[in-house]
Amino acid sequence: MKTLGLIGGMSWESSAQYYRLINEEVRARLGGAHSAQLLMWSVDFARIKQLQHDGDWDALGNEMVDAAQRLQAGGAELLLICTNTMHKLVAEIEAACPLPLLHIADP
Repeated sequence: MKTLGLIGGMSWESSAQYYRLINEEVRARLGGAHSAQLLMWSVDFARIKQLQHDGDWDALGNEMVDAAQRLQAGGAELLLICTNTMHKLVAEIEAACPLPLLHIADP
């Protein structure tokens, strides 16, 4: 099983849903007491919300790249972003972090 790296905190409620759904799917597929191997980096949504309001996508990109690199350093093997809007920054994350990123637009 790969270790998933979740970029969360946008909002924490959304991150909780990703956590729950991922673990429910792992249990459904593997049965018993199985759960996902994952790491989560949770950002402070107040900062993200202000940067979005200000239209500062460079700073937002830096925040997402920082989160991705922290997850990689922690042992993540695959990245997920636990929100829709921040997928606008997938190219920046992929350019700065070699881990595969599951992009919501790919399916």
